[in-house]
Amino acid sequence: MAASGHPLSAEARALSEYIAGTRDRDLPPAVVAKTKAHILDTLAAMLSGARLRAGALAAGYVQGLGGTPQATVAGTTLIVPAMNAALANGMAAHGDETDDSHLGGRFHPGCAVVPAALAVGEQHEASGRDLIRAVALGYDIGARATMALYPKAHETPARHSTHSLAALFGAAAAAAALHRFDAQRVRYALSYAVQQASGVPYWNRDAEHVEKAFDFGGMAARNGVSAAAMVAAGFSGVEDPFSGRRRCSMP
Repeated sequence: MAASGHPLSAEARALSEYIAGTRDRDLPPAVVAKTKAHILDTLAAMLSGARLRAGALAAGYVQGLGGTPQATVAGTTLIVPAMNAALANGMAAHGDETDDSHLGGRFHPGCAVVPAALAVGEQHEASGRDLIRAVALGYDIGARATMALYPKAHETPARHSTHSLAALFGAAAAAAALHRFDAQRVRYALSYAVQQASGVPYWNRDAEHVEKAFDFGGMAARNGVSAAAMVAAGFSGVEDPFSGRRRCSMP
């Protein structure tokens, strides 16, 4: 039973327990090696993108916001609040389309998941092992989110951008794992992620690749980190946004 008194679905319980157990669960050596390659690939994309319009604008934007120094903006000397670093690094990572992509999940996981994990990991001085486990989790959850919401792979939704939605859930899961949330707080973080879910697929009309970098990477990374940050600050919420009356149902 959830704290609200409504029954907790088996799916919500299993998902939250899976995310909560991330930092204590060993990964197969092949998965560790593959995850390291994706982290390095995304770091390279962040550094190259930091010199391009999307990355430079994002860095200037978060510099103007100020706030508690928690995480590094790649390619700069800036140290800013974690959610702002995730935003800037996410936009830089998708700044020149050199970031990775996942065909089945219909999104670019690295430009959202890796910046979110790096920001929260730096904030909490996480180990390299924990970072790798959180990134692998984010890729896993992000891809599965799209497959669950849109099970027919040949049908591209006209109203929602899978590139934004999958990236958000991947980033939120990685951030929650690095905060070491228990299953209940994971469910709260997912609920705040659902409330921030957004993205309309007109990004292909962005001629300068600035808003697209925000849509694919920066927005999801920032929102995933902020969802976890609010729960870390003591926010409670709805424990199961995926089932019951007025649930999260995208199609």
